[in-house]
Amino acid sequence: MDHRIAVLVVEDEALIRMAIVDELEDAGFEVFEAEHADAAIAILVANLNIRLMFTDIDMPGGMDGLKLAAAVRGRWPPIKIIVTSGHQTINTSTLPVEGLFLRKPYNTRQVVQFIDEMVAT
Repeated sequence: MDHRIAVLVVEDEALIRMAIVDELEDAGFEVFEAEHADAAIAILVANLNIRLMFTDIDMPGGMDGLKLAAAVRGRWPPIKIIVTSGHQTINTSTLPVEGLFLRKPYNTRQVVQFIDEMVAT
């Protein structure tokens, strides 16, 4: 399936980021990647076609993934958001934004399926 949907992956751990980026590219997505929130915001400003952000919660810097999700929701409301963490578990209903929470380690094929479902609406 050729998605041609732009996705932003925000993950500070390079190996994890490379794995999910490769899987999403193999699935046909146009993928942008950032290692922290500041880089993610710069990418979003420069690429208005991004439809979904997949972000880790635990990242270095002044803004973690939850704060980034809230900032993105406030500035770019149409962008769908998936939040992930290996250190904490969050009920999707308690996220600061409408979105989805996935606990690490996640199944990358399942991530592709969730993205398909989220951007279809």
